[in-house]
Amino acid sequence: MEINYIIDTLFALFAMTLIIFMVPGFAMLEAGLVRTKNVTAVLTTNMMVYAVASMGFLLIGYQISFGSWENNEMSKWAAFLFQMAFVGKTVNIMSGGVSERTRIIPLTFFTVVMATLIYPLVVNFTWGANLLEGSLFDISSMHDLAGCTVIHSTGGWALLAAIIIIGPRRGRYTKDGKIHVIPASNIPLVVLGALLLWIGWFGFNGGSIGSISSKENADLVALTILNTNTAGLTGAIMVGVLLYIKYKRFDITMILNGALGGLVSITAGADLFDIYSPILIGGIGGIIVVMGVSLFDRLRLDDPVGALSVHLLNGIWGTLAVALFGDVSLWGQIKGIIVVGVFAFCISFVVLYLLNKMIPFRAEDDVELEGLDVNDCGLEAYPEFKRSI
Repeated sequence: MEINYIIDTLFALFAMTLIIFMVPGFAMLEAGLVRTKNVTAVLTTNMMVYAVASMGFLLIGYQISFGSWENNEMSKWAAFLFQMAFVGKTVNIMSGGVSERTRIIPLTFFTVVMATLIYPLVVNFTWGANLLEGSLFDISSMHDLAGCTVIHSTGGWALLAAIIIIGPRRGRYTKDGKIHVIPASNIPLVVLGALLLWIGWFGFNGGSIGSISSKENADLVALTILNTNTAGLTGAIMVGVLLYIKYKRFDITMILNGALGGLVSITAGADLFDIYSPILIGGIGGIIVVMGVSLFDRLRLDDPVGALSVHLLNGIWGTLAVALFGDVSLWGQIKGIIVVGVFAFCISFVVLYLLNKMIPFRAEDDVELEGLDVNDCGLEAYPEFKRSI
């Protein structure tokens, strides 16, 4: 019916708009977590990621993902815009995790590759045209509503490859094995960014239902958003409780990352669960964030924003949770995690390694010491403040 076509088109456009709120969400979160001397560089990177990734997906990536622009359920332009809203998130996950020592130009080049090749192929294998259909590596049976594996783990695997190649920030780890804590520069920005991401998740997961023009679908969209919110709440609560038990203090940055971990963990199956399962799934997601941050520091994998714990580990957990709490094949979920993980990590590592040979990702020591704002952007975010080294 024409009215259903119109309603679902409006729904896709509204969901897309909510997802785009995640662009300033990532930007504010990362800008608040880095030192003042690198804030402008982080903001510039986020803007370039959104612009370049979206353009690359428009020109090349969408066709690789789905094989066709045709759509009988809603305007094909709305369907494209909804999918386009996702693509930059894979690079946002990576760019935040290598911030404070990575130059803008090589990151932009990697964004082109991610948006036109790596991410579109992952989408093709899972949600799209499925080049792997009928093969040993066919993972189309994996249930991943809005991208626990397709988006969050893909970005997380790319980040892991990047950290291995680029290395930690100057002075982050001492020769005697100690960890030098580098505090966040602007806590209000971190809170704003995390809450913008939280709001965007309602479009991220709710919009992935694809339709709201029937009573059944309207109920399913509402349930999906309810479950999404519940997992975020319990992720935050669980981290707050753990921190108080262990340290008798509350770290708002960790609590917010706990919320984001809960939101990631529910992303694969928010449409399948009852209203109580997300309490446990999101709570476990929060625990994973706390344990993951400690683990990656012990491995000397420097991730300023905690993206490996939030996105990679919880992307894996959330995909498994679909089978543990829903009527979905566990092997199908595991197979999807493995195939996407091997593909995303290996191709990202090769591309990043070759790019790094041509245009080094890492800033020189003196540039990193002074800050990327002055050297890469010529503009400081807080010029009236004395910058720390």
